[in-house]
Amino acid sequence: MSEEPRTAQPGTPAGPRPEPIRFFGTTWLEHTDGYAARRAGVALGSLAAAAAGCLVLRFAYEGLEIAAVGSFVNLLVVVMFAICSAIAFRRTWEGFSKRHDPQSVASMRSLMTIGFIGSLLAYFFRSLKEAPGERLHREEYEAALEQYARRKKRRRK
Repeated sequence: MSEEPRTAQPGTPAGPRPEPIRFFGTTWLEHTDGYAARRAGVALGSLAAAAAGCLVLRFAYEGLEIAAVGSFVNLLVVVMFAICSAIAFRRTWEGFSKRHDPQSVASMRSLMTIGFIGSLLAYFFRSLKEAPGERLHREEYEAALEQYARRKKRRRK
């Protein structure tokens, strides 16, 4: 959360400001400016992207079959994408309720790239309930508001 400087511009509220969420900006705070339409768009978009990703992976699998690399390699590729997608789904889902440290994000980047279908599906399922990451941002924003109110109250005394 970012705080306004002490010399705030006229008409700008002092205190913490909500952090924008990708595709939603700060509309998640009051559910305004087409919030429901954006959620539907994110849900449909992530589902369509996951389907397109599955189609691309199918073409890649057919390419392996045409190359006649063998059933063991084909099985390895399928299992690798399935495991990476499951791990990416879980990490993405957990990321909606807690922040991962930057080092673990960097170390998992290649695995998350391979398991992109899992991440897209996590976005789809979460956007059926709320904007992905909304609960985390709301908790952080409310905590920042409480902290700001306590500091402001102390300064007045």
